[in-house]
Amino acid sequence: QLQASGGGLVQAGGSLRLSCAASGRTFSTFAMGWFRQAPGKEREFVAAISWSGGRIYYADSVKGRFTISRDNAKNTVYLQMNSLKPEDTAVYYCAATPTGSSWYLSSGHNDYDYWGQGTQVTVSS
Repeated sequence: QLQASGGGLVQAGGSLRLSCAASGRTFSTFAMGWFRQAPGKEREFVAAISWSGGRIYYADSVKGRFTISRDNAKNTVYLQMNSLKPEDTAVYYCAATPTGSSWYLSSGHNDYDYWGQGTQVTVSS
C-alpha cells in the first residue's frame, strides 16, 4: 500500500527526491515518516510529517539538507535530499500511521503501522 521510489546512485553533494505513493486507502489523516537502514546498522529515523503538514521533525543528521513534504490530494509524501553525503547511503523506507490529531508525528519506528518496500540510495564519494 506504500510504494517508495526515486532512489539511485548519486555523487556526494548531489540531490535526490524520494516519493512514497499510497494506495488502497486515503492516507490524508495519517502521519508519515521516512526511515533508513544502512548495511549492518539498525533502522534509523530520518524525517516525519503530520497529516496536516503543519508539523515536521528531522533527525539532526539530515536537518538543513533534507525536506519532507506531502500532497494529500495525490496521497504522496516526498523527501527532497540535498547535499548528499556517503553516510546517507542506505535503504530508505516510508511509513504511515493513522492519527486523529492533525499535529501528531513520531520518530519511533514502532509507532508506524504501514511500511513501504524501501528504495536504495547510494552516495559515492
